Amino acid sequence: MIHRLLPLIVFVALVALLGFGIHWNEHHEMTEVPSPLIGKPAPEFTLPLLYESTKTVSRKDLLGKPYLLNVFGSWCPTCQYEHPILTAEAKRIGVPLIGLDWRDDPEDAKRWLAQFGNPYSAVLTDRDGRAGIDFGVYMAPETFLVDAHGMIRYKRIGMFTPELIKTELMPRIAELSTPAQAAP
Repeated sequence: MIHRLLPLIVFVALVALLGFGIHWNEHHEMTEVPSPLIGKPAPEFTLPLLYESTKTVSRKDLLGKPYLLNVFGSWCPTCQYEHPILTAEAKRIGVPLIGLDWRDDPEDAKRWLAQFGNPYSAVLTDRDGRAGIDFGVYMAPETFLVDAHGMIRYKRIGMFTPELIKTELMPRIAELSTPAQAAP
């Protein structure tokens, strides 16, 4: 008799575990994962530009003014939802938006940007994902706010909404111009 009920018991247990997992995720977003890099220097990198692959940009090249590093990929469905928001907000944000095309074929990225627009001041390619690993990226989109001294001040896992840009990102950008944040 128990052998006949075993599949039903296993099914009910799996449904209960799935229900618990969904409930847990509603209250513990992945965006709440703290980054150990906050307050530390951005990792060293030298990456080719998407549209000029013979030219590179390094961490040192970006020192001197704050910037946002937005990790995206043409293969990323969430990036497609975030992209028009970044495009609409890029000028208002007030710091350069640097794209990091992560684990992507450069030709696919070029087609994707041609289709959806290019809000980036520069687009770097990280085809093998090594720079992303150094930044602690494990999904796209992810965005880092880096200050003028190359220190990571903020990390967002997941997509930005206009509300998050207003309530989370813009205050952190404004903090970069205060004397307490001006020095490393």
